Amino acid sequence: MASNARLDHRNPLVFDTHELGRRPGALQRLPRTVDAPRDLGLQGVIGVPEGAPVELELRLESVMEGVLVTGTARAQAEGECVRCLEPLGLELEADFQELFSYPDADDRGRVIAEPGDDAEDDEDRYYLEDGLFDLEPLLRDAVVLALPMQPVCQEDCPGLCSECGARLADDPDHHHDAVDIRWAALQGLAGTMQDGEKDEMSGAEAGVDEKQEK
Repeated sequence: MASNARLDHRNPLVFDTHELGRRPGALQRLPRTVDAPRDLGLQGVIGVPEGAPVELELRLESVMEGVLVTGTARAQAEGECVRCLEPLGLELEADFQELFSYPDADDRGRVIAEPGDDAEDDEDRYYLEDGLFDLEPLLRDAVVLALPMQPVCQEDCPGLCSECGARLADDPDHHHDAVDIRWAALQGLAGTMQDGEKDEMSGAEAGVDEKQEK
């Protein structure tokens, strides 16, 4: 993945590989805790809140064609249960590995005059820039793959009542009396007739009262 933007070494997710010195076999281990960048996760579903601590354990290995980055990210993700809509928390652990290529070397580590001649290959590759690499795109992809697409507060969460929206886990005996739709119209008609009878009875009682007064 070629990038035209200059990397800022002050960015906590930008790492320097100069200590490896392009010596194949050289290793460097980098533990680091960083603030989570914005939108780290599945937007609107679950993710690591912006600014939350993310613990990184990185292993940088110099190879012929670049620097192989292997690591693990750990953080606390937050989201919403897709069944009952209650907030939930999740301990996240995401593993990743990617080769950051030297911009002047091909797949066999040989120096080439014009890097990036093949546009399709460039889209699929990460490159070092002045010995620096940006971990954020790699971290973001790893976190998305590690998160559940449909998070639930518990595996057997019963969700919400389809009729009134009540949380069923809070009331296991929650139910509504079922009404056969075939009888619903008749029940409405019966209610109307009962109201009519009440009106007639009220009228009759009023007539009796009038006679008694006379």
